[in-house]
Amino acid sequence: MDLTLLSGATAGAAAGAAGCAALDATTYLDMAIRGRPASDVPAETAEAIVKHLPLDVPGQNSHRQNRFNGLGGLSGVLSGVFVGTAFGLLHAAGWRPPLAVGTVAVGLGAMAVSDGTLAGLRVSDPRTWSATDWLSDLIPHLVYGAVTYATLVALEDRR
Repeated sequence: MDLTLLSGATAGAAAGAAGCAALDATTYLDMAIRGRPASDVPAETAEAIVKHLPLDVPGQNSHRQNRFNGLGGLSGVLSGVFVGTAFGLLHAAGWRPPLAVGTVAVGLGAMAVSDGTLAGLRVSDPRTWSATDWLSDLIPHLVYGAVTYATLVALEDRR
């Protein structure tokens, strides 16, 4: 891999990790403000993924469920770092839109990966979501996009 692409991938991974922190903070803030519970969707997604793999998650009852909760959270971080890496590669290849465009592209890209996975695994059907459900998904992903893209640009500016 070309050094520029490697640098872009590394910067993108770091930017994606920063974006994940911002997405999580936005989600927790939403939970605190609205008093809503944590979502079961990450754990359900992890469980659906494991069903397609030649392995099992050990434990019974709450211990097994706690493992799926952890795997769900980890899969979200991996997804966010992956999306950041992809956009880091695009950035290294010369794709440099204005901040607002980059924010929306990265945020909607991450949302497409997330919601596409949910739909593909039949964990949830976004076509049935309410407007509130969509906003609860869109806003944290746009925050992810803003932080990820701004971090990517800042890291590029430092080089």
